Amino acid sequence: MKRIIVFCLISFTLLNINAQEWITFEGKKGAGNGKHIVLISGDEEYRSEESLPMLAKILAERHGFKCTVLFAIDPATGNINPEVNNNIPGLHFLESADLMLINTRWRKLPDDQMKYFDDYLLSGKPVLGLRTSNHGFKNETGNYVHYSSVYKKEDPNHPWYRGFGGLLFGDHYVKHHGRHKHESTKGIFAKNASEHEILRGIKDGEIWGPTDVYGCRVAHLPITPLVMGQVLKRAGEYDKNDRFFGMRPTDKPLEGPKNNPMIPVAWLKDYQHPDGGVKGLAFHTSMGSSTDLENAGLRRLVVNAAYYLLDLKIPKKGTNVNYIGAYKTTAYGFMGKAFWDDKGLKPADLK
Repeated sequence: MKRIIVFCLISFTLLNINAQEWITFEGKKGAGNGKHIVLISGDEEYRSEESLPMLAKILAERHGFKCTVLFAIDPATGNINPEVNNNIPGLHFLESADLMLINTRWRKLPDDQMKYFDDYLLSGKPVLGLRTSNHGFKNETGNYVHYSSVYKKEDPNHPWYRGFGGLLFGDHYVKHHGRHKHESTKGIFAKNASEHEILRGIKDGEIWGPTDVYGCRVAHLPITPLVMGQVLKRAGEYDKNDRFFGMRPTDKPLEGPKNNPMIPVAWLKDYQHPDGGVKGLAFHTSMGSSTDLENAGLRRLVVNAAYYLLDLKIPKKGTNVNYIGAYKTTAYGFMGKAFWDDKGLKPADLK
């Protein structure tokens, strides 16, 4: 009898942990009704565990999409821990996904999890990538080392050049073009892009975020640039206790070569898995920290892009991106594994 009780307690504990490994928001009325978006977090720096649940709530409550949010999970505790880079439970939901929205950074996932990404890309379904997704993987062993952001980095003609980021978005980030934590980004419409559907309801120059412009080498690629990143010089003092580090959208453009020419920070690109995959479409913005997404213009860019990728009509004034409930953000930066162990954050806490 004691053995049975112990077994039941262990089973209950394991089920309780597994039940909290992801969260789902059922879609309400809206253009996205019947469509499933899987949002995949897992980065140590830019707080995707904060931003993706917020976006999922908006997409579900205001636009009707069913949204499933996945996290980097410590299997020993069931806690969200972005420092655990080899485990994102729930990737099987990609089998029923109509859109993948991803913001991972240098994940080293096992083959049984990577296979869901590979199958999804073979299908040619759309991909929406934020910030670090352009260097979302760094597999060193197994059958999916070609997803790594350093794969064939010296051969730009290789179909898996720069891995997942190269195939989907054209490249991974090369460097911090703007000065990290000191030079923020204002979004300026690309030439001839102002009438693009994805920019509906967004004013030129409205997009702003405290992350710096990434130095992505995409200008020579067959992409459709939508937004260019204007580097701003911080007017005030650096403040490590401010979630914007003292930077503000009223800061002035930096003079000099960093803004001449400006680098794209949002674009569209066709993709096709080299192993006979169906042709698909990807949208990428190299902005996307949780603090960046406090900006309504950037949120609208992302939600508009979801509509566009799913061939849904974007309203003339753009999509509704008002928050559902409170949205509390943390300054971007590396916290360390012990921070997450102490925090004890579960996916259910973000529902």
